[in-house]
Amino acid sequence: MRPVFTWNLGARSLELGKRTLVMGIVNVTPDSFSDGGQHLAPEAAVAHALKLLDEGADMIDVGGESTRPGARVGAENPAVSAQEELRRVLPVIAGVKKERPAVIISVDTYKAQVARAAVEAGAEIVNDVSGLQWDPSMKTTVAGLSCGVVLMHTRGRPDEWRALPAVPDLVLLAKRELRERSDAAVSAGIKRDRIVLDPGFGFGKRLEENYPLLRRFSEFQELRFPLLAGVSKKSFIGRALSQNGNDVAAADRQFGTLGAEVALGLKGAHIIRTHEVRACVEALRLADLAAN
Repeated sequence: MRPVFTWNLGARSLELGKRTLVMGIVNVTPDSFSDGGQHLAPEAAVAHALKLLDEGADMIDVGGESTRPGARVGAENPAVSAQEELRRVLPVIAGVKKERPAVIISVDTYKAQVARAAVEAGAEIVNDVSGLQWDPSMKTTVAGLSCGVVLMHTRGRPDEWRALPAVPDLVLLAKRELRERSDAAVSAGIKRDRIVLDPGFGFGKRLEENYPLLRRFSEFQELRFPLLAGVSKKSFIGRALSQNGNDVAAADRQFGTLGAEVALGLKGAHIIRTHEVRACVEALRLADLAAN
């Protein structure tokens, strides 16, 4: 049975656990691995966000910088400046809020400057793929905001991932480091009821390390936080679908993605972050019926 939590988003809250919620992905980037360049113009990104909401998304996640493998990231030397990232995401946040004032918006960023401006523009959630690690100002910035926060587990940075050594038990490592990072967030003044944890599929994990992460996902409930999972169209899915030694292209991973998302819902994920909202919403509706 999945535990029920109330996620504090400042002026509002969200009940997590009675059904699996869906977070739709809106990448306002030229180079994201799955949909880079498709929604780079603000009008296109807003239209895509509205489409995902019409398909049943409970919230949307707007991102202005790709953190795909090999990307250079870091507050001290970012591939995308904070100013450029804000130029990409703020018009989308404003445009979606204008059309759907009640929508819950997450901003996918590791930069404190972007997080603050996005929340001031109407975002309720900061989704930090670094778990508040890559920008030294992020902990205090988020602590001073009243928003929700997603702490993802990441090993190293994208330009280091291919050289990272294997670890004997990736699940054990991710649990320990998520506990450390959530403790650090609480010590910085971020209340527990504002925090959701994400094991970070594909982020600093070798392809084969993602399968035990999927199989043993329910172990992350031991951390006593709500859980988010994002596996949509990731490389380990393409490898699992391969029948001739060649990875399946991202555009052809939608059915494998759906299988992984249903498995995660059944194993206790409170939120699934996905590109394919309608399929995910409908599949999880049936999975929730089977689980309850």
